[in-house]
Amino acid sequence: VERGAVQCGFCTPGLIVAAHDLIERTPQPSDAQIREALAGNLCRCTGYEKILDAVRLAAQRKAGVS
Repeated sequence: VERGAVQCGFCTPGLIVAAHDLIERTPQPSDAQIREALAGNLCRCTGYEKILDAVRLAAQRKAGVS
């Protein structure tokens, strides 16, 4: 929500599960790793950049980086 990644909510559950799994396996994922992990989730509301920003933020916060 903080990064504007949530729009209609249709894709949100899949994106959250995929992002959580990625961050558990790879605490500081690269942009390429994030894109690969989220590749199967389609979002019709955003241009994906806000979603990528949100995953980056979640990874930073889980790692304790501000």
